[in-house]
Amino acid sequence: MAPLRLVVTGASGSVGTALLARLSAQSDAYEVVAVARRVPPSIGPYRHACWHAIDVGDPDAEEMLCRAFDGADAVVHLAWAFQPSHRPDLLRRTAVDGTRAVMAAAARASVAQVVHMSSAAAYAPGAYGRTVDESWPATGIPTSQYSTDKVEAEKIVAEAARKTGAPEVTVLRPGLIGQAAAGAALRRYAMPAWLPAVAMRVLPILPLDPSVALPAVHAADVAAAVELALAAPGAGVVNLSAADPVRTEDVVESLGVRPWRVSRRTLRALAQVTWRAHLQPVHGGWIDLAYDTPLLDCSRAQRVLGWSPAVSGREVWRETIAGMRSGASGTGPVLGARSPREMVADLVAGGTVGIRRVP
Repeated sequence: MAPLRLVVTGASGSVGTALLARLSAQSDAYEVVAVARRVPPSIGPYRHACWHAIDVGDPDAEEMLCRAFDGADAVVHLAWAFQPSHRPDLLRRTAVDGTRAVMAAAARASVAQVVHMSSAAAYAPGAYGRTVDESWPATGIPTSQYSTDKVEAEKIVAEAARKTGAPEVTVLRPGLIGQAAAGAALRRYAMPAWLPAVAMRVLPILPLDPSVALPAVHAADVAAAVELALAAPGAGVVNLSAADPVRTEDVVESLGVRPWRVSRRTLRALAQVTWRAHLQPVHGGWIDLAYDTPLLDCSRAQRVLGWSPAVSGREVWRETIAGMRSGASGTGPVLGARSPREMVADLVAGGTVGIRRVP
C-alpha cells in the first residue's frame, strides 16, 4: 500500500512536533510535507519531512499552499499565532486569513481530508466546572481574542466543508495542551522577557481563585488523536482532554507557592492593567478563558476515533510547569530556547513579547 501523503501546517509548533515524532516512527505509512513560517533545522523529528516555508496569513498563501498540497491525501491544519499579543490584527491574520487560505487551497488541490485543530476555548461560557459534549454552543468567549478567532476559524472550515467536492473534515477541540518540551515557549508566552527563568522557582505567592478547573491534555495524546482522525475521515467535531481537570491545588503544588486568594475580577483587572503597561504578555481575556472554558466530555472521541488519553490532566500540568521552570525546549524556532543574547536583543529591538515585531 502506498504511504499516505500528509501535509501538516504549523508543523514546528508543540502539537506539530509531537505529531512529526509520532509519524516518523512509521515512515513506511506516511509521506509528510511540513509547512511553517520558519523552517526548523533538519534534526530530530523535523528531518523526516519535506519542508515549505510558508506564512499561511500571507496574501499569497493560497497559491503557495496549493503547490505544497499537490498530490496530498490529507491536510492537518495546526498553524496558529500567540504573539505579539498587542497586535490583534497579526494574530487574526494567521488564525482567520490563514485558515481561509488553507481550506481554499485544500479544495483546489482536491485534498480528500482535512483535520482542523480548534480548541475547547470555542465553547460558550455558562458551564464552568461542568462537563459538556460537542453539542454545547461553540460561540466563544467574547473578551478573548483566542476564543473568538477559534470560533471564526471553525466557521470557515464548516462553510468550506459544505461545498460540493470539499474535503471531509474533522475538527478537534482539545483542552489546555502541554508537554515538557514546550516549557521555554510557554514561558515566553506567559511571562515578560525581562524576567529570568529562576523567578518561577522562587515565587513566594501567586494570586489565585480557589475554583480553578481546567481541561488539559498532553501534546502526545493530541498527536495520537490526529493520527486516529486520519483513519476516520469526516468524524466531525471531537473533544480531547484527560478525564481529570487541573485544579487550584495542582497549580499551587507544581509551583511550590502559597496561594493568595483573590477574586476572578481582581485577577483579571491585575492582568489587564499590567498587560496595557507592557509589563507582561497575558491579556485579561486569557483570565476569562481560564474561568469560562468548560470541562470536556470526551466519550465521542472514544466512540468515533477509539481515542483515550494516556496522560492524566494533573500529570500534563506538572510536566508542563516543570518544563517552564527548567527552560526545557525543542530544537526548532518555535519550541527552541532563546539565548541571553537573543533575549536582550529582543528587548532592545521591541520590548516585551507583547510589542516586539514579528520575526
